[in-house]
Amino acid sequence: MTIEELRKGYMNEVKYQKHMLRNLQYWFQLFLTISAIGVVLIYYYHAKTTWLFVIGALGMLLFGYGQWRGRKNVNLVIDDYQKKIDHIDKEMKKVKK
Repeated sequence: MTIEELRKGYMNEVKYQKHMLRNLQYWFQLFLTISAIGVVLIYYYHAKTTWLFVIGALGMLLFGYGQWRGRKNVNLVIDDYQKKIDHIDKEMKKVKK
């Protein structure tokens, strides 16, 4: 595997994971909206629609945690790529000597 293939593979992986993080952000916004609607309905209907607020809050927690873990994973992939490139450069310098 050449350095260019390695770089291209890592770039594709980072691009894909960032796309998935955007998808999680859209879901987070959806559950934020559901939670806000739940709060408004609770105000008007006094605990008859508490379930909507609870579903929205749990969804926000779930997708917020997913975003946090996803960002950590993207950073780990980038760090791993940098370590491999540094190692390859180091080995290439040894071979040239």
